[in-house]
Amino acid sequence: QVRLVESGGGSVQAGGSLRLSCVVSGYTHSDGCMAWFRQAPGKEREGVASIVRGGSNTYYGASAKGRATILYDNANNTVYLHMNSLNPEDTAMYYCAADARYLLCVTAVTNPRRFDFAYWGQGTQVTVSS
Repeated sequence: QVRLVESGGGSVQAGGSLRLSCVVSGYTHSDGCMAWFRQAPGKEREGVASIVRGGSNTYYGASAKGRATILYDNANNTVYLHMNSLNPEDTAMYYCAADARYLLCVTAVTNPRRFDFAYWGQGTQVTVSS
């Protein structure tokens, strides 16, 4: 029913940038939260960025603030993540997630395990080489 499909992952060099996309289908809510998470082996899940679907509010995790941008294309039901100045610490599996509870946009980047998002993509691997 609800599907989230990420793309754009791959191998990049330090200092480069990434552009991830997540196409959402089967989700008809006009509001809610779209978010990007990442998780590296042995580390906790981290909220990278989030955006309120029915508005323009965006939130960024500490590690992404200042160099990341999350965008939502309502017409195409696609959420994007742009991140510049990549470093090896950005290496992780990146996941796209969605939830009808727009307030989760806040917890996504402050306490990502407080509430679990309802829908998740399969993830896309990003590897940053030095």
